[in-house]
Amino acid sequence: MTTLGAGTAAAPALPGPRAPWTGHRKGSQGYRRTVVALVCAGVATFAQLYSPQGILPAVAADLGVSAPTASLTVSAATLGLALAVLPWSVVADRVGRVRAMRAALVAASALGVLVPFAPTTELLVAGRFLAGAALGGVPALAVTLLHEEIRAAHTAVVAGLFVGGASVGGLAGRVLAASVGEVAGWRVGLAVVSGLCAVAAVVFVVLVPRARGFVPGGASLREVGALVVANLRDRGLLVLYANGALVIGGFVTTYNYLGFRLEAPPYLLSPAVTSLVFFAYLGGTVSSRLAGSLTLRWGRRRVLAVAGGAMGAGALLTLAPQILVVLLGLVVLTAAFFGAHAVASGWVGHRAVVGRAQATSLYNVFYYAASSLLGWLGGVAWVQAGWTGVALFVAAATLAAPLLTLGSRSLRSA
Repeated sequence: MTTLGAGTAAAPALPGPRAPWTGHRKGSQGYRRTVVALVCAGVATFAQLYSPQGILPAVAADLGVSAPTASLTVSAATLGLALAVLPWSVVADRVGRVRAMRAALVAASALGVLVPFAPTTELLVAGRFLAGAALGGVPALAVTLLHEEIRAAHTAVVAGLFVGGASVGGLAGRVLAASVGEVAGWRVGLAVVSGLCAVAAVVFVVLVPRARGFVPGGASLREVGALVVANLRDRGLLVLYANGALVIGGFVTTYNYLGFRLEAPPYLLSPAVTSLVFFAYLGGTVSSRLAGSLTLRWGRRRVLAVAGGAMGAGALLTLAPQILVVLLGLVVLTAAFFGAHAVASGWVGHRAVVGRAQATSLYNVFYYAASSLLGWLGGVAWVQAGWTGVALFVAAATLAAPLLTLGSRSLRSA
């Protein structure tokens, strides 16, 4: 019998089967880098997407167009995003969520610097549409990415943090565009915001960890279509899509036309002062994270319904003539919106049985298409009935959302 001598090394043990990837645990380096990267992606996307809202009266005056036409600089971008969401999901199924999001943010940053200097209204709107189409590779893929890379117990909280980053981006984009625009012109204001977005995009590219939960799908267009149809047949998902559509429609309408109200008699505020109302977004930064935590205690359905109802109440408060009451209503509406969006968007990824990427993409299709359509229709309400028409339009849309949620049998067990 041969025995191993003192100087003979034992054969190395064969590695066992690799444990299935369950996501970065809370507190780990991968978790922290993923969270920071997603927050930066939210900032880069929503600062650029909604930055014209703070300067719409200046755009309308400079280009000689009506308020609804000026609002197309916002609606065109959100429509481009809505139409590009599903194509981006197909690309991401082949190359991965991280690579697709990197490409989207780089393309959007490049377009964002050039588009503000378009010489005509038509070219400006077209350029904003293309920038929105580039940004279509971020929101839905971010939700899918966090479900693949973060442990399931923490996805609701991280979804809230991503939406919180979106609220910070939305605030920074609007305030910066208005403040710079009052001094140097609205075109320079938009370009400066795009520079900020480029910095946030670089941080995302540098920090986001290598994807470990992604498995290349390579589904054909026919297979993608089948997954889309399967998700559209889920009544619970349809209610969540409708929730997202109604709350974003009300939210965008409010911010599109509030500047026109505050810069007109009896308030006569300057664009820079008017832009300060966007600090109500800070309420959204808090509420989006709080909503994610409250779902663990109260359930998604209850939190979603309360948030929708609070949005409607906030819209009605803005009917008051006193500016402090108007601002209170705006804070309530904003905080409730981000809470509702955080819950609904995170719930879609959790609920989807098949085609999670397509399910979250569909949420964004409904969400941004409604942002475009309802945001423009709110301008018709403004032209026909002033702020009373806008506030009632917003209240009707947002109060319909909790009625759908509470009336849905498919969501009653959540």
